[in-house]
Amino acid sequence: MLINSNQTQQKQVRLSLIIPTYNEAKNISLLISQLTQLLDTVIPQQYELIIVDDNSPDLTWKIAQELTMTYPQLKVVNRDHERGLSTAVIRGWEISQGEVLGVIDADLQHPPETLAKLWTEIERGADLVVASRNVEGGGVSEWSLLRRCLSRGAQILGLIILPGIIGKISDPMSGYFFVRRHCLMGCQLNPLGYKILIEVLAKGKIAWISEVGYVFQERKEGESKVSRQHYFDYIRHLVRLRLSVGEFGRFIRFALVGLSGVFVDMTILYLLSDPTTLAFPLTRSKILAAELAIINNFLWNDVWTFGDIAKKQPSKKQKFKRLIKFNLVCLAGLIMNVLLLNICFNLFNINRYLANTIAIAIVTIWNYWINLKLSWRSTEIINNE
Repeated sequence: MLINSNQTQQKQVRLSLIIPTYNEAKNISLLISQLTQLLDTVIPQQYELIIVDDNSPDLTWKIAQELTMTYPQLKVVNRDHERGLSTAVIRGWEISQGEVLGVIDADLQHPPETLAKLWTEIERGADLVVASRNVEGGGVSEWSLLRRCLSRGAQILGLIILPGIIGKISDPMSGYFFVRRHCLMGCQLNPLGYKILIEVLAKGKIAWISEVGYVFQERKEGESKVSRQHYFDYIRHLVRLRLSVGEFGRFIRFALVGLSGVFVDMTILYLLSDPTTLAFPLTRSKILAAELAIINNFLWNDVWTFGDIAKKQPSKKQKFKRLIKFNLVCLAGLIMNVLLLNICFNLFNINRYLANTIAIAIVTIWNYWINLKLSWRSTEIINNE
């Protein structure tokens, strides 16, 4: 889901605050009343509230629609075929007009009065302001020891898998924050689960981050939506981000594509050369199998591993040039593989299978680096000259 520039509008909307809902009929009226009273004081007539409901059985969306008669800044979206907090937030951002995008839970566990502090930090120039339970003035009200351990455990797991992203703030699990629209312009957001802030931290162009303390309140009405599936989705989201952001993630994708090439090579070699199949000569079969594996790897790398760079070079001519370069790099890697295998086995007396593993590992790193610098080097600067 892509965040675009704010739409043409007759009046300035400085803040678009998204409220994802599901079965919050008992809370939504009070929340909208409190938010409106506060924002009418802080930025009168310069905000919008957008409720995105997942077709709640308790008719939260219908109650919210009735509230629009009283609160003109309120908009309501009822989704029939989508579910999930993160996608609901992005859906709200997509139709919003504000210069600043925000999110708050509908269950009153995020105290509305904290909005004024968040906005103060935006006025000071922050790109992202997070309401945190882990800084001065923050905390949780009546959490059990188990719930505290689960929360901290999830954060520690995030630090292990994504240290450079999760470590940017004290409360990456927060669902209460503001971010400037321009920080997400052109970013492809594809969250999984309910921790949208992690996606924003990983993919947003954010320079200045600020945090404001708040005390997480206990729910007074309704039931918690957190389930075991949310924890699984959180782990999957962390792993997916690990594989998609940064050069380490790109290298992992390159290696996984290489494994798919091994499968293609072995399968084609068997189909062509085995006596029970086509029984072609071994050398000819190997050459054809290797070339098909190279083409397989190129296509996957062009779409997945180096897709962000390939999009800047979309013509068929440019793609064909990348394929030729990739072939040459792979040929050089094959020669290097044979040389390293022989050096390790004959010169250093390393077991042949261990020697082959070492050779493959070195050549994989070599192929990745050379392809990054040659086959998929960015030509953006060259094209602008």
